[in-house]
Amino acid sequence: MPNLKEIIERKKRGEPLTDDEIAYVVRGYVGGEIPDYQVAALLMAIYFRGMDEHETFTLTCEFIKSGVTLELDDIPGLKVDKHSTGGVGDKVSLIVAPWLASMGLVVPMISGRGLGHTGGTLDKLESIPGVRTDFTVEEFKQLLRDHRVAIVGQTDDIVPADRKFYELRDITSTVDSLPLMVASIMSKKLVEDLDVLVLDVKCGTGAFMKTRNAAEQLASLLVKVGQSYGVKTDAVITNMDVPLGRCVGNTLEVKEAIEFMRDGKMEEDLKHVVITIIERVLELAGMELDYWWYLESGAVYEKFVELVAAQGGDTSYVEDTGKLRPANHVVELRAWETGNILSMDTERIGWLANHLGAGRFKKGDKINHAVGFVFWHKTGDIHRGDVIAEIHADDRELAEWVRDELRKAIRIG
Repeated sequence: MPNLKEIIERKKRGEPLTDDEIAYVVRGYVGGEIPDYQVAALLMAIYFRGMDEHETFTLTCEFIKSGVTLELDDIPGLKVDKHSTGGVGDKVSLIVAPWLASMGLVVPMISGRGLGHTGGTLDKLESIPGVRTDFTVEEFKQLLRDHRVAIVGQTDDIVPADRKFYELRDITSTVDSLPLMVASIMSKKLVEDLDVLVLDVKCGTGAFMKTRNAAEQLASLLVKVGQSYGVKTDAVITNMDVPLGRCVGNTLEVKEAIEFMRDGKMEEDLKHVVITIIERVLELAGMELDYWWYLESGAVYEKFVELVAAQGGDTSYVEDTGKLRPANHVVELRAWETGNILSMDTERIGWLANHLGAGRFKKGDKINHAVGFVFWHKTGDIHRGDVIAEIHADDRELAEWVRDELRKAIRIG
């Protein structure tokens, strides 16, 4: 039997771990036989010494084996999904999932909640009253049989190792370890029994990967792990130097997504990411379709309404988004000089959204779905007095403080 002290020592020296050693650590920790402090020491050794591609693949597989795997062979159609590494204003999944399903593909999307300064798809979807995202595996599979799409949270039975390891990574400052990130991301996606997976790797001031080189490293490793598992996998690297689209905040982003699906109105940067992912999924799936027809015919919007209804939501809030609760106050940030918007600290903008209540600072924090930002200018020329952004808040004093902080995150020159 492997010895954990020896495993830690070997990884400290930068030596690769064997398949048996990785399996021993994962199974022992999930089973409660290995204490937190020893795994924490190993995580820190991995953080500094890394893992090679084979080790990362083995760790991913052991995460998957820690729980149940979705078996979707009885559901006809290609199973496809996309995953974003996290951004600010990223409501892409709300649009892409029903769009792909409207074209006959099956989309078993296991999504997450907000993480750090980035928003979460589940929190956004739950802005619509009544929507459920907590389903058993069998309920999840029935949603896919009946509707070809579901956006749900991770259950206790799916990849429990990832949940336990992630909690320890979070408190030991090892979240941004490349192999640990890959194992966490890919285990939750490969457990879905997919045929095709496209990864949206964010890069820029609002992303976890700040540089192009770092994003390319992550994308390459994610793709290699997916392909090694037998899934047609590809990655796109997309810009996160400014918030994606116009809105940041749960209800605001849902309204923006619905506006596009229903009326075809969308900011160009958001449209680019959505279309890039749709085209890449279809390419990997070997399908040639006029995907715009599904949007223009209303099929994408109808599928989103169907998804909301299937997951317990009140579709009247989709049909009339004016019913969704607005924030109590709207405060404007106006340009303080004429010039050009040179840059935005998008990560800081994400944290400011959390201060408003759109995200969490600690586990258990309650989300305020109504609050957030609407950006009317993100780049380019601007004149003194132009509205750069609206701050939507339930507390006016907080809104004014956030406005002043938001000004510091935007550079005009």
